[in-house]
Amino acid sequence: MTDTPTLPSVSREWHLLSRPVGWPRPEDFALVEAEVPAPGEGQVLVRNTYLSVDPYMRGRMSAAKSYVAPFELGKAMQGGAVGEVVASRAEGLAVGDHVLHFSGWREYAAVDAGSAVKVDPQAAPLSAYLGVLGMTGLTAYAGLLRTAAFKEGDAVFVSGAAGAVGSQVGQIARLKGASRVVGSAGSGEKVKLLLEEYGFDAAFNYKDGPVGEQLRAAAPDGIDVYFDNVGGDHLEAAIGSLNRGGRIAVCGMISVYNNTEPAPGPKNLARLIQTRGRIEGFLVGDHYDLQPQFVREVGPWVASGALKYRETVVEGVENTLEAFLGVLRGDNTGKMIVKL
Repeated sequence: MTDTPTLPSVSREWHLLSRPVGWPRPEDFALVEAEVPAPGEGQVLVRNTYLSVDPYMRGRMSAAKSYVAPFELGKAMQGGAVGEVVASRAEGLAVGDHVLHFSGWREYAAVDAGSAVKVDPQAAPLSAYLGVLGMTGLTAYAGLLRTAAFKEGDAVFVSGAAGAVGSQVGQIARLKGASRVVGSAGSGEKVKLLLEEYGFDAAFNYKDGPVGEQLRAAAPDGIDVYFDNVGGDHLEAAIGSLNRGGRIAVCGMISVYNNTEPAPGPKNLARLIQTRGRIEGFLVGDHYDLQPQFVREVGPWVASGALKYRETVVEGVENTLEAFLGVLRGDNTGKMIVKL
């Protein structure tokens, strides 16, 4: 270790104590004190500055087999984080550098240098690397352009459109020449944000009435692309409004994450035969090859203000769980971030 500043001896971190059934409860988790780890050879010690909480983390709290290993009981949970290197035993990363890594839900983390990505706090706010310029942004970019095969002139519908991913999907579609961009959200305030700040052509509050009826009113000529963050009645509505050759990219289904019984599927799947439509799920991890292209294209949009973003910031590691539960409730506008 070189140039090591004076560090506390204790770091706070969140552990999963039991696997939630239905909605997660506070007693399923514990904020515990742990010794600040010393970095091993090839590692850096990072003092986390911002933590990410995301809907997919609910799946990792279950023991069910999935695309990523479940959180281990009695151990620190994981998630995106960005912070400052405060001790280094790795070539290429020095004290004072800032890195993006995956050891969140804690104040300090020893991170393998190979899994840490150096970021520039002068080029963008550090929190942006967890959202608009990070995994969230790449999810929107890859899902819309590759999975949904968006093309100029498409009419696009996005659910969860005021969230971190959905708001970026709608704006990218607009910037790339969509004929119409429609979004759904869970409050009048969020609908106003979609229309006035993000440039959606139409938006509606899904709580105001049947989603199918509201979507038909917002997109009377149908839709060519649906970017699904919600599932349930939104997916059924999108299938009902799908034009011939329409594409549905399934990013998430937050409406069913806390269900204790399997949710019924859309009743109108047969319409895919008529429309020759397709539904395809995707994971951002399969599309990291797009990262350089994503940064080249989206970075200037963010810098110029052509692509806008919001963050909901919760302060204090002790409030990380509440921030996560807020994501499941839809409390956030844009990316939910925890500031330490």
